[in-house]
Amino acid sequence: MRAALMVIDFQNAVFTESPAGYQADVVMERIRKLIAKARASGTQIIYIQHDEAGTEWALNGKGWAFPEAIAPQAGDFVSPKNQCDGFFNTGLTAFLNEQEIQRLVICGFATEFCVDTNVRHAASSGYPVTLAMDAHTTRDRAHLNAASIIEHHNATWRNFGGIQLLNSEEIVF
Repeated sequence: MRAALMVIDFQNAVFTESPAGYQADVVMERIRKLIAKARASGTQIIYIQHDEAGTEWALNGKGWAFPEAIAPQAGDFVSPKNQCDGFFNTGLTAFLNEQEIQRLVICGFATEFCVDTNVRHAASSGYPVTLAMDAHTTRDRAHLNAASIIEHHNATWRNFGGIQLLNSEEIVF
């Protein structure tokens, strides 16, 4: 089953917007290792890149680019989006079909927004999803701290058909 690693919105804004993403450095290192494993196995890497005018995420702004440690390389697919759903009005589905991708390994930012939306969309569309449960993060929110948001979503995804949760070091491509 041909797989792809999907890195969702882990852009510089994770660090530059206040408050910074919860354990962002630790999560970025886990994502970096996942990318290295994917590259070593010849697995396709897909970057979903958020663009939101008037924010840290604005096209070509300081927060829009990916951190150098995990930046896309030649041969990677970068899919821009301006909503939570990386499948909506983008070339993502066409690319997955062209490349005959049948399984998605997902990591990134923000747990309760873009990661959740894309995990559910992929699983609901019939893709087996492996979520790197220690390689996604968010920020503290007014109603709930980031650690609780992450814990809640990991628990919810465990009960959603088609989603497997593994720590990043357990993921094999």
